[in-house]
Amino acid sequence: MQKIILVTGASSGMGYETARILAEQGYRVYGAARRVQKIEELAEYGVQALPLDITDEASIIACVKEIIDREGRIDVLINNAGYGYFGAIEDVPMSDAKHQFEVNIFGLARITQEVLPYMRARHSGRIVNLASVAGHVTLAFGAWYNATKYALEAFSDALRMEVKPFGIDVVIIEPGAIRTDWGIIAADHLRDSSKGGAYEQTATRMAEGLRKLYLSNMPTDPKIISRKIARAAVCRCPRTRYRTGRGAILMVLLHTILPARWWDWMVVKSMANM
Repeated sequence: MQKIILVTGASSGMGYETARILAEQGYRVYGAARRVQKIEELAEYGVQALPLDITDEASIIACVKEIIDREGRIDVLINNAGYGYFGAIEDVPMSDAKHQFEVNIFGLARITQEVLPYMRARHSGRIVNLASVAGHVTLAFGAWYNATKYALEAFSDALRMEVKPFGIDVVIIEPGAIRTDWGIIAADHLRDSSKGGAYEQTATRMAEGLRKLYLSNMPTDPKIISRKIARAAVCRCPRTRYRTGRGAILMVLLHTILPARWWDWMVVKSMANM
């Protein structure tokens, strides 16, 4: 039976590519995001666009209901929607910190809650959560983003144990640096949040380094990560975690084996040389 797949955050980057790849493979794919115009470009591949604001309860309910009304089920939920806000803890307004959690954790959790009853009823389903190596490796000025990704790791592990008896898989994708607009947006947030503050000099230097990095060829092509996501979404026996992308495995290894103060020194030193 043809799988019904919902991809959130499908208007750009990995979500966009993942929706395209899965549709090309013959699956019925629904791409959801606030900017549906971008997703509509994928209509030629068979992707169907739906509006979704992951921070809005009514929008989440309406999105899931639309698919259930049309198809009667959702076989795979790919929780890709998210964003990164970088800035010093002292500088970032609490409203922005809370919004980071609303997008990366609470919105993800709410749409998962909406989908689970239909998966349980069929004793089948898969939830793929887009985490990050940032859920294992902490950087200065990344506290709020890191916190959401650390939280997503724990959330996904607990969810996996809870839904296993109902025949539902939970898979975590942990990319490293990816060549998308994410790094540019994070750099802009870091620069703007530090203006006029005690951390401005260091934060500005790091923001420039982030921008340079994400405009270079160093980060992994999002198509490579998207192919991994697509495979994890539909393969027979998925792994629990897929750590992928240039530098991902090495960063986590170094963070694990180095004493904390050595890691701190390495991060601060690399930031100083950006």
